[in-house]
Amino acid sequence: MSSAMFQEGTMISKGIGVPTPMSLELMVIPVSDVERSKRFYGALGWRLDIDHAPSSDYRIVQFTPSGSACSIMFGTNISSAKPGAAHGLHLVVFDIENAVEDLRRRGVEVGKVFHDVGGIFHHANGVGIEPGPNPQRKSYASYATFEDPDGNAWTLQEVTARLPGQPGDKSFTSQLSQAVWGEKA
Repeated sequence: MSSAMFQEGTMISKGIGVPTPMSLELMVIPVSDVERSKRFYGALGWRLDIDHAPSSDYRIVQFTPSGSACSIMFGTNISSAKPGAAHGLHLVVFDIENAVEDLRRRGVEVGKVFHDVGGIFHHANGVGIEPGPNPQRKSYASYATFEDPDGNAWTLQEVTARLPGQPGDKSFTSQLSQAVWGEKA
């Protein structure tokens, strides 16, 4: 089902009404060493919002990436997940190559930039992955990955124009336009 088909069949048109506005603003990530994680995320240049330990067995540390409305939180006794279990965390950037270079200058081991030949979203199993950014630098089509010290996996994604865009918009891969608007590739 394409997004265009979904948009026509939304809950609004079914008489349920306008959904309550919701904003994703916090992601809790599991870590094993709070101080090490605090150093890592601080070195990224992210803003430290909170470092609060009201007791010896409870601590909250919150950082916000530059330009983001969503923060991350880690600490002591705030998650039952195994350290390093957070995967698929995406950081949207305007220029993937500049973002990779910035992280490397900050001491982060970042993988090589890649794109998915399918043109919609990268495959977790590596199928269809090609080195380098999308050749036409289409929006949503270029990626790079890195991990924090516990193995929580982050993906940088280059976004230069936002979906849904308009039919015929050339900012997106033909495959993404087809998925969103039903346009032929």
